[in-house]
Amino acid sequence: MDITVTGRKMTVSPALHSYVEEKIGNSVKVFNITPMSAEVVLRKEKNPAIPKPAIAEVTLFTKGHIIRTEEAEEDMYAAIDVAAAKVERQLRKYKTRVLDKRQHSKKLQEALQDGTIVSSTGEEPVSELVEDDGRVLRTKEIDLVALTEQEALIQIDLLGHDFFMYTNPVDGLVNVMYRRKDGSYGILLPRVESLEG
Repeated sequence: MDITVTGRKMTVSPALHSYVEEKIGNSVKVFNITPMSAEVVLRKEKNPAIPKPAIAEVTLFTKGHIIRTEEAEEDMYAAIDVAAAKVERQLRKYKTRVLDKRQHSKKLQEALQDGTIVSSTGEEPVSELVEDDGRVLRTKEIDLVALTEQEALIQIDLLGHDFFMYTNPVDGLVNVMYRRKDGSYGILLPRVESLEG
C-alpha cells in the first residue's frame, strides 16, 4: 500500500516517517482491500494553551470511498497510535458494510418507507480563510461523486461527518445527506424551478 507522509509546519524525521508507515500499514494490512492508498499529515500546534498539540490526520482512499480520521495527543507518536487504532476500527466498519451491502440496502429502503430517513427541499484542496467577524475558518473544494443514497449513507458514516455532499446518479443534481439530532438521517434535495414565461 502506498503511504504518503507529510508535515505541516513541522519536519517529519526519518524515524517518525518509519513509525507512521509501520503503524498505519499494520492497521490496514489485515483487511486486504485493494486498491488502497493513504495520506498522513502530521502537524504541531504552536499555541501553548492547546493541551494536545500533536495532530495526526489520516486519509485512506479505497474503492470509491474515503476514510478519514484526525487525532490529537500530547506527543506525535501517541497521536499516530490513536489515529492508527481508529483507522482500523473504521476499516472494519467499512468492510462489514460492503460485505453486508444487500442487508444494508434493505434497511435503507425500510428507513425511507417508515420515515427514519427524511427527504427535504477528499485530498481536496483546503484554503485557510479568516474573516473579520471570525466566523469563516476555512473553505474546501470537494469533488462531487455520483452515489446512491445507500452509498452516501456508508460514506457519511465512514467520514464521521454531520453532512455529506454528492450527486444523484439519476438526475445529476447535488444532494446533501445530514445526520439529525435523533441519530436518523435527512437528505436535502434541490428544488429546480423552470424559468418559463
